[in-house]
Amino acid sequence: MTTPERPMPPLNADERTTLESWLDFYRTTLAMKCQGLDDTQLRTAAAAPSTLTLLGLVQHMAEVERNWFRRVLAGESVPPIHDPRADTAGHDGGFAVSETSSYATALATWQGEIEHARANCAERALDDTAAFMGGRVGLRWIYTHMIAEYARHCGHADLLRERIDGATGM
Repeated sequence: MTTPERPMPPLNADERTTLESWLDFYRTTLAMKCQGLDDTQLRTAAAAPSTLTLLGLVQHMAEVERNWFRRVLAGESVPPIHDPRADTAGHDGGFAVSETSSYATALATWQGEIEHARANCAERALDDTAAFMGGRVGLRWIYTHMIAEYARHCGHADLLRERIDGATGM
């Protein structure tokens, strides 16, 4: 597998380009944190009692992408990816890693959800809204929320990666 390209978001761009670039920056950062590790390493938790793993983070972010860009923004009725019995309104799934979970599958699923997200956003303006929790939520808010979600989990990924093999600063 090749190392993902992670270009710096432009320093002086329009709002949409800035939001999309930062979201892609953090998406790529998470992929880079997983780069070069095997499935056993990707299943390694930082420290007990936490069960958080890099593989679980990738699975979780596929669920989050699906929730915000497909269920909320596009109004699609799609089931959870990792627990088909779960409530489709939930978006906190994916952290649990099963015996059959693999990074190759999780990565392909996550990348597929990112492609759906890009397609669902392509023709929408930042001011476009969708129904959410009895009100309306804008695409601008969703982008901002997703950047924060990825940034938080990339921080977790930093700690996990350092625990696994000492790698820092990716």
